Amino acid sequence: MKILLIDDDIDLMEMLTHALRGRGHTIYGSHTTSEALETWENIEPSLVILDVGMLQPDGLEVCRMMHEQSDVPIMLMSGACTEDDVIRGLEAGADDYIFKPFSIAQLSLRIDCMARRMRLSATNDFESLLRIGDLVINPEYCSVQRDGREIRLTRMEFRILYCLAANAGKIVVTEKLADFAWQGPAEGDPALLKTHISRIRRKLELDQSGSIEAFPGLGYSLRLA
Repeated sequence: MKILLIDDDIDLMEMLTHALRGRGHTIYGSHTTSEALETWENIEPSLVILDVGMLQPDGLEVCRMMHEQSDVPIMLMSGACTEDDVIRGLEAGADDYIFKPFSIAQLSLRIDCMARRMRLSATNDFESLLRIGDLVINPEYCSVQRDGREIRLTRMEFRILYCLAANAGKIVVTEKLADFAWQGPAEGDPALLKTHISRIRRKLELDQSGSIEAFPGLGYSLRLA
């Protein structure tokens, strides 16, 4: 993969660059957000790995800017590991969130899973357009509409919603939903899955009509009025 790596920790950058290049990736490193944005525009990376603690603008703002202008997957790195930190990262448009310190093996596995998801999406991993109530999910364009209104979802949110919609009215067990979303059982993080589903509920305004119902210890079910 062509990866844009953004972190102001020079020692960490050098270590990650060396390790990831050794695994066959092409790495472009940036130590400042201004340099990172310029590089991002010039190289069109297939993945961005971005430290949340960047300054002027901060990592979350850079993530928002990239998400608004492109569908390039973004993985955030951070030493902050509370649920609120993860939520803020996902709300900024991140597809994944990894906590420092992490091992090269863990980072490589997450990169491989993201690459696999992109390959499957490019070959139309989804079966067909779905219509459930006033919800229309079009896998060809990765678009979602509710009552004629366009709903913007991240890649991960789209995969989760599609899996739930394809099984509307049924309980999708957590493991199956996570495997479909992350395209790899090792990356099915229940805490991240819960956060993604919370954001989908809010974007679709499901509290008003319909819901994604949680069944603790079992899974989730999409039910529309």
